Amino acid sequence: MELTRLPLLKSALKSRYPQLAVFIVMLVGYIFAILAGLIGTPVGSHNFSIVFVWIGWWAILILVAVPFFGRGWCAVCPIPLPGEWLQRGAILSPPDKKPKWLNLRVPKMFRNIWLQNISFLLLALFSSVLLTTPNITGIILAAMLFTAIGLSMIFERRAFCRYLCPVGGFIGLYSQTAPIELRINDKQVCAKCEGKPCYNGNEKGYGCPWDVFPGGLTKNTYCGLCMECLRTCPHDNIALNLRPFAADLAKPSARMDEAFKAFIMLGSAMIYAGVLLGPWGALKDAAYNVGSGAWFVYAAAFLAIIFVVLPGTFRLMIFPSPIGRGAALSPSKGAGVRAFAALSNSLIPLGLMFWVAFSLSFVLTNASYIFAALSDPLGLGWNLFGTANIAWQPILTSILAPAQTLSLVGGLAWSARTAQRSAQEAHVSSVPVVVYCFIVTAFMLWLLL
Repeated sequence: MELTRLPLLKSALKSRYPQLAVFIVMLVGYIFAILAGLIGTPVGSHNFSIVFVWIGWWAILILVAVPFFGRGWCAVCPIPLPGEWLQRGAILSPPDKKPKWLNLRVPKMFRNIWLQNISFLLLALFSSVLLTTPNITGIILAAMLFTAIGLSMIFERRAFCRYLCPVGGFIGLYSQTAPIELRINDKQVCAKCEGKPCYNGNEKGYGCPWDVFPGGLTKNTYCGLCMECLRTCPHDNIALNLRPFAADLAKPSARMDEAFKAFIMLGSAMIYAGVLLGPWGALKDAAYNVGSGAWFVYAAAFLAIIFVVLPGTFRLMIFPSPIGRGAALSPSKGAGVRAFAALSNSLIPLGLMFWVAFSLSFVLTNASYIFAALSDPLGLGWNLFGTANIAWQPILTSILAPAQTLSLVGGLAWSARTAQRSAQEAHVSSVPVVVYCFIVTAFMLWLLL
């Protein structure tokens, strides 16, 4: 179903003013979160930056935005705005033909998501401190904002969003499961179009900030839903569509950076569940005491699980013998690597449901802090809305376990179905992938329940 056939919606998407209004609200909130983290109370459960970023925003992102709107958050994210405005030399009007700054092309070796993988892992390793210490959250939020500005001064388009943002990599991976997509209506129209304004820009708007040619879009991973192509297309050939869930997964990727992103997200959800929700005091102490010997052991184990245990077990299960591995590598060199990457595609629905199940527990346990922080965002004794003294209390505890179980079982079934399609593409059996998914799901269920 083409949503842009609805005149009111299409008009709102093509106009810059609704998006700008949301941008400004988000940017003000983001800057306030930085200030709250730096000058507000050091008590994380009463500080706006901790409560609204890691509880409120996280709940919206994981439970609503990513599953249902894919890259929808990227469409209103405030982080790239100041840098992009400086890069363009304008906020609403089309940019000058002459670049304002260096406008360099990102080197080819970095045009992938390995840097996003690394940046996410760096945050993940320090997450226990990040989620509880307001000034660390404030510093990280400010660092992301200024890094985005700096990269906009050096490189063309949204280099930070496309190649470095840790949240962007997460969203890009799971946006493939969302029922929203931006695509072209007719390939022939794009092929004949002169100047490709959707990519290069024209008097009606900017060239694609995400460095994507809309005519070649086949999945959501690298489209930020900024709507510039909708504004610049002279042939009205861009559409925002409603589609079945996980439509992109019918076309498995053969990229190893994307494959390892799936393992990073799957493993991180499991480790977070053990550290933040589990009963193991020694594990919590190791994760929280950054710089200690125990923390270095924890960090080494974290990375080993992500890069060795999970992908290594997966590799051995899908190609268990030298003969099997040799068969996988024929008829062409590298076919085994492509098969590994394609089959890793099956883990995407499971990983998303792991994050949903973890987030349900984390958010429902801590949601009551939102009301107190709303009235006293800096912890200065304010009571703006009369809710500052609301006591902490978990909510909806009676439905938590059933909801988590349903999420995990649903993710397992979803991944099993995806594995069948991916295995057909790779010309191998889907059974080992399904068994692998079952094992990690059982382990995650044990961690949560």
